[in-house]
Amino acid sequence: MIIIGITGTLGAGKGTIVDYLENEKGFTHYSVRGFLIEEIKRRKLEINRDSMTNVANELRAANSPSYVIDQLYNQAVEIGANCIIESIRTEGEITSLRKKKNFYLLAIDAESKIRFDRIKLRKSETDHISYETFLQNEEREFESDDPNKQNLKRCIELADFVLTNNGNITQLYKQVDQIMLNIL
Repeated sequence: MIIIGITGTLGAGKGTIVDYLENEKGFTHYSVRGFLIEEIKRRKLEINRDSMTNVANELRAANSPSYVIDQLYNQAVEIGANCIIESIRTEGEITSLRKKKNFYLLAIDAESKIRFDRIKLRKSETDHISYETFLQNEEREFESDDPNKQNLKRCIELADFVLTNNGNITQLYKQVDQIMLNIL
């Protein structure tokens, strides 16, 4: 079983990579976002980026810095197929996954204005925000000394492969294909 973790900045293309690996390479997807949305619904909270961040931080603080990822990993092991766990946000999550066999971390980034334009197009429940709020959200998640809070900067630094997605989807797929050749 190959485990690919995906980290990266907001709107960089994590979901596009997931879709490609699912549809073209047969990977199974395990989503931190999906896990958190279920927990937010259970708590009867509004589904937005603040709720997602707060609930994730609470779960990590109450259990472990890798709690959400560990739950998704356990689901993946039950299936036993190649999988993608998306979106890795803390160093503790990476540390936990590094203890597993065949784990690879992909990080993706793009220029902020390009990423903002992309999130406006995807129109998910957490994307109805201004550019200023987008940048504030990113700043909040980019760096922290607290092991239970998001630290995208450190996650990107720890990645096995870093993709830059300022171009088109074909260029992104070529980068993913090259990585898959290295992994497989």
